[in-house]
Amino acid sequence: MTTNAEIDQRRNESVARALAYSSTFVADRAQGAEVWDVEGNRYIDFGGGIGCQNVGHGHPKVISAIEKQSRAFTHTCFQISPYENYIQLAERLNVLAPGEFRKKSLFFSAGGEAVENAVKIARFYTQRPGLITFTNGYHGRSYMGMGLSARMKPFKIGFRPFPTEIYRIPFPDKYHKITLDDTKRAFGTLFGSEIEPTQIAAAFFEPVQGEGGYNIAEPLFLEYLRELCDEHGIVMVADEIQSGFGRTGKMFAMDHFGIAPDLTCIGKSMGGGLPLSGIVGRETIIDSVPPGGLGGTFGGNPLACAAALSVLDVIEEENLLEKGLKLGTLIDKHFQEMVDRNPWNCIGDIRSLGCMNAIELVSDLKSHEPAAELTAEIVKVALSKGLVLVTAGPARNVIRILVPLSVTHEIIAEGMGILEDSINETLNQVS
Repeated sequence: MTTNAEIDQRRNESVARALAYSSTFVADRAQGAEVWDVEGNRYIDFGGGIGCQNVGHGHPKVISAIEKQSRAFTHTCFQISPYENYIQLAERLNVLAPGEFRKKSLFFSAGGEAVENAVKIARFYTQRPGLITFTNGYHGRSYMGMGLSARMKPFKIGFRPFPTEIYRIPFPDKYHKITLDDTKRAFGTLFGSEIEPTQIAAAFFEPVQGEGGYNIAEPLFLEYLRELCDEHGIVMVADEIQSGFGRTGKMFAMDHFGIAPDLTCIGKSMGGGLPLSGIVGRETIIDSVPPGGLGGTFGGNPLACAAALSVLDVIEEENLLEKGLKLGTLIDKHFQEMVDRNPWNCIGDIRSLGCMNAIELVSDLKSHEPAAELTAEIVKVALSKGLVLVTAGPARNVIRILVPLSVTHEIIAEGMGILEDSINETLNQVS
């Protein structure tokens, strides 16, 4: 039998070390919310490929759609020989995306590509250079993505120079004591000293900051941002690459707020595990770019479009939006019960929007000092017990839950039990 250690050694010898990884096992197969390694060990997957498996690993409807398309053709390049499922996907997303206005869509492969192209669209439409982004935001690993993103280590260190004309504003965050007034003052300072608002092309934000720590946008902040964009002709861009496709119990997180962005960047769970991303938004803005101005060889690959159409079917047929809301409430309940029955002083905050759930671990409940080392050890112990976890936040002291929405309540209870045991074991080791 091939072992995890043997394959890991081969990885060390052949794969670039820049690709960091957190698991000590090598995946062999996966189904629903479970993964098995090459040695036959089972793991509960609370990471979902960093949010790419909302309908679960290996969903039979998704697999069937991929197989059927593969027998027809795997690639032609949509810009050379178009195919219908790309158009079908655009038609469905134009209806589902927030906003009571005419929309159009276009597709790419990775989330970062969607962000890059949203920048191109906004700059072309407005003929302006400036871009607004927010503290703790994350928008990908490309150069433009790095420029828009806030996290320095390890995403940005050593990669300068970054793109210019990017301006970062504080993201309102009640737990970390950043108020909407702080945000408004920062905008006032920016427009009074750095760049006039009539030179801003777009404002990029996440309704729930993923890598940034699952910080949830305040409704009043989104209302203010929408009004600011409308006042100055700025394109409002929601990055829903992680928060979309049912993760929050709505098709898109912005549906919780009743506010429509001009452009929405989408990806991750959209392709059911295949690489697919896109932009959906106002027709007048997207169609300002002439033919040939946007595109890419593999963008909207037919296999990925077939998978995405089946993902939308599964979400509807299995009522995963309602299930996601209930799962989020259940996970929150587990978190609160953990805190209530244990003498812990390390969980500073429990937060969620639908099934985007997280806990922030701190070394001091008053100062909110992040407990990064404790968090890393808890994740390590949990993995040894068969639970895959993903961290977030500038200090990586947030444990976020991205479990597939197809998960059973029994597996949720099992996974949360492992997490509780792992926290207790880790705290006992350090005490």
